[in-house]
This record gives sequence, structure tokens and C-alpha cells, in this order.
Amino acid sequence: MKHYAIIVAGGTGTRMQTTVPKQFLLLHGLPVLMHTIQAFTQSAVKPDIILVLPVVYHDYWKELCSTHQFDIPHQLVNGGEARFHSVKNGLGQLSTDDNALIAVHDAVRPLTSSAIIETSYQQAQEHGNAVTAVKSRDSVRQLINGRSVSLLRDQVYLIQTPQTFKASLLKKAYEQPYSEHFTDDASVVEQYGIEIHLTEGSHQNIKITFPEDIAIAELLLSKKPMD
Repeated sequence: MKHYAIIVAGGTGTRMQTTVPKQFLLLHGLPVLMHTIQAFTQSAVKPDIILVLPVVYHDYWKELCSTHQFDIPHQLVNGGEARFHSVKNGLGQLSTDDNALIAVHDAVRPLTSSAIIETSYQQAQEHGNAVTAVKSRDSVRQLINGRSVSLLRDQVYLIQTPQTFKASLLKKAYEQPYSEHFTDDASVVEQYGIEIHLTEGSHQNIKITFPEDIAIAELLLSKKPMD
């Protein structure tokens, strides 16, 4: 069975307050994106990597690969207007093997463990899809018509990536027209009519979004056991 990982790197750096997109910021001496790709190639699955990146950053990425002697094989694909379109562009580069498994992952989640990645593929094989998530640690309230309502914390999950699917399912789901309600792959597949299967993630599987996230990731990496 063929395994793929579509790494979606569409960030522009706005919320990081930097001129360099967050996927290129240095983390432990390497750009964040390189750590993310390494996480997949160091797993037992070792999927083929498809990197979806805005075309304006292709040359910059190639320069970074040369500078850091980063030679992990990957296919570079043009990003789209929104995440939905970027993932769809990535899917367009894959073979027609409907039995393949495809993980979609945020480029700025560099600390994803091998266990999370491997479990995601295993569960997708069994259930058709596997969406990484963690239970909320905080009390949660929802604003409805201007009034905040308490939700049961044990029933609230925070969604992460990877989100892994059988190829036949993901490709069909992405044939739907784009909707602004599509915030991730799970929302696209759910709209297609498929029940989403959650798998356990980790609160250390952070998404680099704000400046303080780099400092947190540096700390977590410094405590990570060396192979």
C-alpha cells in the first residue's frame, strides 16, 4: 500500500509579526518546515512527501535546502488561494491508487511524534479516516446570540494534524465546491457525509502561530531524547 503526506505550507507570517513566513523561521538551527518533513521520514511509515508551498516561495525554499543541505526527497507543488485549494493541488499530483493512504499535515507542526503519525495511518486504514485531536484542558464557553454558554469540557476536542484518509475518500470529498466553512480536511470530508474518527494527539504537537510558540518549541525540542 502506498503512503503519502501532503505538507501544507501557506503561512505568510502575519500573526508572527515577521517578514519571513513562520514555516521558514529557524527552530534549533533548521527552518520549522524541515523539522516537519523530518518527522514523517523518521516515522516507520516513511511516506512520499508532497510539499504545497506558495509559488513565490519556491526559489527561497530551494535556497534554504541548499544552505542546510536538506536532501529529503519531496515533490514541490504550487499553493492555492485557501488551504482547501492547496490540498486539492497536492491531491492532483498523486497517483490514481484509491487504496493509498494520504495524511495532510500543517507545515508548522514540527513536533509531531512518530507514534502520532503511525497511529494516524493505522487508524485511517481501519476506519477510512483518522483525525488527530486532544481533549480541551480548559473550561470552554460558546457565544450564541450574544450570550455565552458553558460547554462540557470532556466533550470538547481540539483538532490537530495529521489528518489521514483513504485516497478514494479524500479525492471525492475534494471534488465538492469550496466553502468558507472548510477549515481543515475533516470539515471537508464531514460535509461529504462521512463520520469523522478521532485519534489521540498530544498537547506538545503545537502549531507555530505566534512568536511565543517558537520559544515553546525550542524548549520542547531541547528536552526531546536524542536518537
